[in-house]
Amino acid sequence: GTHVAEEHPEMPLWECDASGCTKETKSIVLDANWRWIHNGQYTNCYKDGDWDKTLCPDPETCARNCYLDGSGVREYASTYGIKANGNGLTLDFVTDTEYGSNYGSRVYMMDNEREYKMFKLKNREFTLTVDMARMPCGLNGAVLLCRDGT
Repeated sequence: GTHVAEEHPEMPLWECDASGCTKETKSIVLDANWRWIHNGQYTNCYKDGDWDKTLCPDPETCARNCYLDGSGVREYASTYGIKANGNGLTLDFVTDTEYGSNYGSRVYMMDNEREYKMFKLKNREFTLTVDMARMPCGLNGAVLLCRDGT
């Protein structure tokens, strides 16, 4: 980002076998669909569901003019409602800010600072604990395990 350096919140991952469990500290990254895209001077490239016609008359010009800004751990919490809690993450559905409200979030686990975590699940068990006590009726909470095609 040009205004905020990217800093990923930490998330623990335990890998277990017959001899016991070991804890690794991984991190998560926010999906680009939730990020601020701007021209480097605080002007939005994408606003109210449409691309700015001056900054983005075509995809090539838009790629030259616009930046995907970073998020620090503070912004993950205050803007997107994503907080590391020691044993995992807390994801708020609605996060109100001075600029409006953010709804939902989509995060990906990182294996390191540049690569996503690839789970190799053949002949293995995968478990996840989710506290749904505060999840409002009518909302979907999902975990997707899929290869992104790269």
